[in-house]
Amino acid sequence: HSSTPESVEVLRQRFVPLRYGVASGAAGSDNTGFVGKHDCLDPVADAQLGKHRLTCPGPGRRIPVYDRRRRFVNSVAQPPARTSARVSGSGSYLVGLDNGGTANKFTVMDHEGDFLIERLVELPSRVTEGPSAAIGALREAFEAAIELADIDRGDVLGVGFDTPGPATAHGVISSRGGTNFAHDDWKGYDFRTALEDELGLPVVYNNDGNAAALYAHHEHFGAIGAERSSISAIVGTGLGGGVIESGRIVRGAAGMAGELGHVHIPMNGLLDDGQPIPRCNCGFVGDAESVASLTGIRNNLLPHWLTRYPDHELAGVDPLDAAKQVRGFGERGDEMARHIFEQQAMALGRLFTIAANFTDPDLYLLGGGVIEAEPSFRDWFLERVKEHTLLRDEQRDVASFALVTDLDMAGARGSAIAALSMLGHG
Repeated sequence: HSSTPESVEVLRQRFVPLRYGVASGAAGSDNTGFVGKHDCLDPVADAQLGKHRLTCPGPGRRIPVYDRRRRFVNSVAQPPARTSARVSGSGSYLVGLDNGGTANKFTVMDHEGDFLIERLVELPSRVTEGPSAAIGALREAFEAAIELADIDRGDVLGVGFDTPGPATAHGVISSRGGTNFAHDDWKGYDFRTALEDELGLPVVYNNDGNAAALYAHHEHFGAIGAERSSISAIVGTGLGGGVIESGRIVRGAAGMAGELGHVHIPMNGLLDDGQPIPRCNCGFVGDAESVASLTGIRNNLLPHWLTRYPDHELAGVDPLDAAKQVRGFGERGDEMARHIFEQQAMALGRLFTIAANFTDPDLYLLGGGVIEAEPSFRDWFLERVKEHTLLRDEQRDVASFALVTDLDMAGARGSAIAALSMLGHG
């Protein structure tokens, strides 16, 4: 590559050590987080192909970013929950930044809804070092995004930004901090405004669950997204998700709507004989996250079921490592693991049953690690969730169930969509 342009050399130095692979759920993903057998062997060289060809240049193979992209974004007509005092940029591109506990993910979307960065690229988020380091890391992610998409800074209209909670609707971190915001300087920190000041562009904030839910909704419905409603439950370390009504995020007065993990669900008939009522890290007893999450498996479900199966291979294994291995056992049909996932499916079904009675959505979306599972196990789990979701006949006739796809990129993409709906209409 002796003739490689200097700008691409900069990209090479920046991205070669980073995670660069197919977004979760896309064709060719090996879920390792590194280049898979169907990925570009030289992603940096591919970047110079330009904004319309950020895909593998393999033999005649081009993967569309998203077939319905030109329709679904234009179906969003969401008025702003809060308008920024900063004037929008003069361009027509939106940058989506998804801030996580260890990494920042990013994308660029044009005004018609095309995602110009198809593949997952991550940079360290540095949130454990405090706000100053984290803001600097987000600037690096922003600059990397526009460089990979081959656009100028002046082409950017604004930025969509999401973080884990707890935070207000305006992006102010809770006065108590949080799991990802343990550094003392995070308490009460106005993250959205600080990023806006750093970048000199308007920043539209959502929590990560809402951003992912918004993308999943419009990815599923396409052009009719503004006419439909959905609820998303995303099972991970905790239980996240969001509520979408008429194509819009339901945020609530304090920005805490859609905290599905902390909805209390009936435990009668869910728990085994003698099984203690599950406790959540938030302090609640018997909420959905206390069952349907990795933390729920580690703290509540696995300790109980190991008393029923004391000779199981996971007995004596470090609790967190054991919890992470339960899915693999479930895929192989292990009896104890299936009991655990049956309880999780029942918890999610009961959560969706509650949702059916207060939002009555068109679509119930399920995401998280389970969708990356072996197909027969994944399908079994989704069917069990559906069976435990009690709908009236009229609801069952019109509602549907689906899986959240592209979860690794859903936050950044949903943030970009939210920014366009706020800054790019009217």
